[in-house]
Amino acid sequence: MTQPLALADPARVVATARSWRGTPYHDQASLRGVGCDCLGLARGIWREVVGPEPFPIPAYSRDWGEIGPREVLADGARRMMIEVSPAEAGPGALVLFRMKPRAIAKHVGILTAPDTFLHAYERLGVIEEPLSPSWRRRIAFAFLFPQR
Repeated sequence: MTQPLALADPARVVATARSWRGTPYHDQASLRGVGCDCLGLARGIWREVVGPEPFPIPAYSRDWGEIGPREVLADGARRMMIEVSPAEAGPGALVLFRMKPRAIAKHVGILTAPDTFLHAYERLGVIEEPLSPSWRRRIAFAFLFPQR
């Protein structure tokens, strides 16, 4: 039987995520203040809150995952995080969004409050914005960061 993972402090996750605000958008990058995409934001928060990344992320294109049934991001998150139902996710949770109905989840954000989230968005960089009904209904998966 495996030991359950301890959870990272949600307030620390949120504070770390907010320290990335204003980082410019840059595909496949993951450096606070320099550039990141949505996955790079999650990777950077992981490094600051949990520690070194447990496995390398292969290069990916903008249209990755547009074809095929495999939930690549969710499968990767399950390898190292604690999955919760989207309804149970609160501040500090990593959420995966489906950008189109019936598509796989391929956008990542961090809940910062019950009604706000932070994400890296093309042309805007890392921003914190309201978790509007249209964003909320796109949440497909939610995960909690483990403790270091």
